[in-house]
Amino acid sequence: MTAPNDEKRWAELADLILIISREIQFRGYTDERAVPLSPSEGMVMRYLQHEPAAPPSRIATATGLQRTNLSTVLRGLEQKGLIERRADPGDRRGVTVHVTEHGRANYALVRREWAAAVSAAADHDSAHLDAALTLLGAMETGLAKSRPRPRATHPATES
Repeated sequence: MTAPNDEKRWAELADLILIISREIQFRGYTDERAVPLSPSEGMVMRYLQHEPAAPPSRIATATGLQRTNLSTVLRGLEQKGLIERRADPGDRRGVTVHVTEHGRANYALVRREWAAAVSAAADHDSAHLDAALTLLGAMETGLAKSRPRPRATHPATES
């Protein structure tokens, strides 16, 4: 059970995470080669760094995006040259999404910029960095596991 004082501290942490995330996005990139992404595009690219070839259904489940929204995101990423869709070799009707070399390079480039920005913002003080990474990693895992699942609809009720 969370103590009342802990609840306020957890709320403050959540608020700071949202603010920091927005600040990172707001600053953009100094390297003109960096391809800016929407938050949804970023989630898909993060997933594809660990799963370089995946069917759209798996990407949607992993990122929490609805399939219709994911289709729009994938089109945008494809137009930017960061991913490509290929026919599934096992099932020619299916498609797998693959991160391109440009997509991998862009992800590495923007991560270097993020690292420089947050390190400078913290005055390069890494004394508590490992503890912060452990806590934030556990929070990310826990939130992803407890993500509300979309409600199943009956085919007859869909329009």
